[in-house]
Amino acid sequence: MSYTTKNIDIEPAITDLRNRTLSRLPGDFSRLVYLASSRDYNTGQYYHDGLAFHFSEMVVSKAFAECHREVFDRLVYASLEELIEELGNYISSTDERPEEFLKSWKHLGSYRVTIPSECDELEAQVFLSNVKMALTILQTRHEPASQHGQSA
Repeated sequence: MSYTTKNIDIEPAITDLRNRTLSRLPGDFSRLVYLASSRDYNTGQYYHDGLAFHFSEMVVSKAFAECHREVFDRLVYASLEELIEELGNYISSTDERPEEFLKSWKHLGSYRVTIPSECDELEAQVFLSNVKMALTILQTRHEPASQHGQSA
């Protein structure tokens, strides 16, 4: 089977994933976390029972990898302001208190697992650096006014 044929085979799965699942998530950071969480950290393969019902596991994994890469690319090339907004929207979509979320993500570096397996090292470093800055900015914005040093 040629490379072109393999790409054509995954297009229906990509379309299904984009239209039925990813479009319902509130923003690209939510999509990035979702896609990364569908990946087996031991093998790098993606799993989704619903799509696997209609497509082979190999096609599903490739469709997820392709969408993961697309979403990552949008975020890695986003401005810092856009990334802050995306991350803020993601935090708001969780049930966690923003202060606790930000503290945990800064301490644990949870965002590291969101990077696609097939990623350029420089892009990964830029993304990690930008997310660290975005977390710091958001954390500063969520601190009580008393911690900012009130001036009269």
